[in-house]
Parts: sequence; C-alpha cells; structure tokens
Amino acid sequence: MPILAWIVTVTVLGGLLSVLAAAAFALRAKPTQVPMLISYAIGTLLGAAFLEILPHAVELSGKPLPVTTTVLIGMILFFVLEKLMLWRHRHDEDLAPDELAHAGADHHRIAIMVIIGDTFHNSVDGVIIAGAFLVNLELGMITAVAIITHEVPQEVGDFLVLLHSGYSQRQAFAFNLLASGAMVVGGVAAYYALQSVHQWIPLLLGIAAASMIYVSVADLIPSLHSRRGLRATVQQTLLIATGIATIWIVGGLAHLFVDI
Repeated sequence: MPILAWIVTVTVLGGLLSVLAAAAFALRAKPTQVPMLISYAIGTLLGAAFLEILPHAVELSGKPLPVTTTVLIGMILFFVLEKLMLWRHRHDEDLAPDELAHAGADHHRIAIMVIIGDTFHNSVDGVIIAGAFLVNLELGMITAVAIITHEVPQEVGDFLVLLHSGYSQRQAFAFNLLASGAMVVGGVAAYYALQSVHQWIPLLLGIAAASMIYVSVADLIPSLHSRRGLRATVQQTLLIATGIATIWIVGGLAHLFVDI
C-alpha cells in the first residue's frame, strides 16, 4: 500500500477510534479510572520517543547534536504554546467542582478554547505521523500507536469539559470528531511538503519526540500525583511499563511485517 494511503488510513481511523473510545469512556467510566488511561499513555509516549523516534532521527541525521538541539527547542516551544492556551490537555481529575461550574457559565468561551486547541494538536499529530511514515512503515506504525493511545485520555478530558459546559452528548461528539479531522489534513499536507525537503525529517522527528516527552513530563505525570499511596504508585508504574512494552512489541511486530 502506498505511503500516502497508510497516512490517510491511520489518521482517519486513529481520529475516529480515539473519539469513539473517549465518548464511550466519558459516558460510562468512573472518573477514578481516567488515571489508568493516562498512565498507559505516558508509557506509550515515552517508549515511542526514546526507543524509536530519537534513534531513527539520529540515524537519519548522522549527528546527534542537531537532533538533541531540536528536542530542546521543541520542549521550550510547547511550553510557550501551553502558556498561550493553545496546547492544553485537560483531564477530569484536574477539574474541581468550582471550575466545572465556571465552565458552565462560560460554555461558549470554553468550547472555542477546547476546539481550537484540539484542532491544532491533531493537525500537528498528523504532521508527525506523516513524517514518521516517510522514514519507514515500522516507525510510522509505532508513532501512530503512541499518538492514538495518547489521544484517548485527551479526548476524554475535552469531551467532559464540553459536557460540563452545557453541550449535549451529540454536540460534544460532533465537535471532537470535527477537530479530529485536522489530523488527516495535517498528515496529507506534510506528506506533500516533506517529499521535497527530506532533510527536514530528522528535525521533525526531534519535534515529535519533544512533544511526547513534554506532554508526558509536564502534563500527564503531574496529574498522577493526586493519587498517593503504595498501591496507586505500583499500579501507575505497571501501567507505564505496559505502555512502554506495547511500543516495544509493536515495534517488533512492525519490523517483522516490513521484512515480510
């Protein structure tokens, strides 16, 4: 199957499946179960960044310094974007009752913030997935798994914010589905842009790794500290390890698939 077809298929299915899973979870699951998704997502993000993306970026570049510099700049960039409220990952355990009440009073502002932030995030994810597929099929599949896995807890948070802001279940689902379409647009646009600038791919992979590391360390891991105690710590650690193991297994399977 052509690379463009892989990119379109993965971004379409990834966006759709993440929204469907988030909607089902947000409507049925208990709020205390969300940290389980977050812990697993942390593992997949860190595993993809350190086990697959960065090694491939260094290999393509031939020099570690440009890649590590890109990662550093990328993390600072994501910090600034988050400060500007364009890269905000909200989870239900972060929302206090008074925050939810305030969101209900200002539902139009909240909805716009969520939709714009999610659309921007998904378009960047599409670019990252396209860049990974342009390296090889194995890296593309691994990157897609990590990103789609992370999308679920993020979409759960966005879904809950919209619901608590006064939107119906159908409206919340439609807005999230619309925002997920930006992943396809970003992926296709990046495919054509990167065809003529292959030298940018290692730098793009560095940005991808930076985004995964930053989101894990700055956004997701701090949210786990609200659950204290030995049992919670062991559970979170095992789930993070499971996420890392998933990337390792998917990488092995993808490598076999490519060889075949």
